[in-house]
Amino acid sequence: MKINNSIINDAIEFRRVLHLNPELSTEEYETSKRIQEKLDEFNIPYEAGYAGTGVLGIIKGEKEGGIIGIRADIDALPITETSGEEFTSLNEGVMHACGHDAHTSMLLHAGKILNENKDKIKGTILLIFQPAEELSPIGGAKRMLEDGVFDEYTPDMLLAQHVWPDLEVGKFGIMAGPIMGNSDRFKITITGSGGHASMPHSTTDAIIVANQVVSALQTIVSRNTDPMQPAVVTVGRFDAGTKHNVIAETAELEGTIRTQSDATKVLTKKRFFEIVEQVTSAMGADVEIEFYDGYPATVNDIEWAAQLKKSITNLYGEESTPALLPSLAGEDFSRFLKEYPGVYYWLGTSVGQGQKPLHNPAFRLNEDAFEYGITAMVNMAVDSLNKLAEA
Repeated sequence: MKINNSIINDAIEFRRVLHLNPELSTEEYETSKRIQEKLDEFNIPYEAGYAGTGVLGIIKGEKEGGIIGIRADIDALPITETSGEEFTSLNEGVMHACGHDAHTSMLLHAGKILNENKDKIKGTILLIFQPAEELSPIGGAKRMLEDGVFDEYTPDMLLAQHVWPDLEVGKFGIMAGPIMGNSDRFKITITGSGGHASMPHSTTDAIIVANQVVSALQTIVSRNTDPMQPAVVTVGRFDAGTKHNVIAETAELEGTIRTQSDATKVLTKKRFFEIVEQVTSAMGADVEIEFYDGYPATVNDIEWAAQLKKSITNLYGEESTPALLPSLAGEDFSRFLKEYPGVYYWLGTSVGQGQKPLHNPAFRLNEDAFEYGITAMVNMAVDSLNKLAEA
């Protein structure tokens, strides 16, 4: 289906409105309202209120057929923007640093095109606007499912598109099997016995114990997990001590464990608890561990990944889908894929030199990618329903 420039320009303009007015997870009230206003403008029926602020658009084709869903996440991050864009966030300390504003706008405008071409649609297309994707390990997907988002319309297949700053515009990351990782979190509180810095023999220094824990945790990846299976153990926060001459009584560590396979996750989690508990015990300290099982790995259906790659190569040629490696970043869409087959893929949005990564306060995306992103969603949706009709 042809995508005219006016739709692309409107999509970019609406994305900038969302970028100016970002909202944190579970607080996307104005964002949800704007989505509903656009759906009204495009004459697309919808249901609202899933997971609080989630919205489900419903496009019924004029011909009978299957049901597919396309998801866009709508929340922003607690980051103060430094991108320098003229449409920089107006909400202090909140920023669309992960491209969810682009996801939302592209899905809305793909929906507009699809709704205007219902005579070509064999089945039903669901537009899924999901809140709280950034709220790991809770997330909005699980709550949308619990709220019955698919009770009336059970999807045969689901899609989700994510901007990807490592890919140039016109390129797509489509792969079968795992594309994103398990993302788990932990918090460790170590309690020793504080005292005067000049008398360490009468204390149990929580900083020393915590240092040993941090070092020992690195052996999980270097000596326990299969080197052919991706795994990362990162301590991102180390908080201890009050003064230069006081031996710390407590230390707090927070971090994340990222894995690709479930077997590697089980092993890594087991060794994590063993190391933390045994190291602290051996050094005479007490420990409290909080472990949060986060988003599961995002695993694409093999057959649908092949179908989507075919759709893209038909549009833009074989070179548009280069061979890529998976990422260990987490993604809440994985919970949808635990229930229904589907594909999560990347859209190239690099601005070139000076590109900052996702979740960076200076993150920017190349809006030239909107034409590719909208076109891809429209054609993937139609092609997928045609495939279901042929089955």
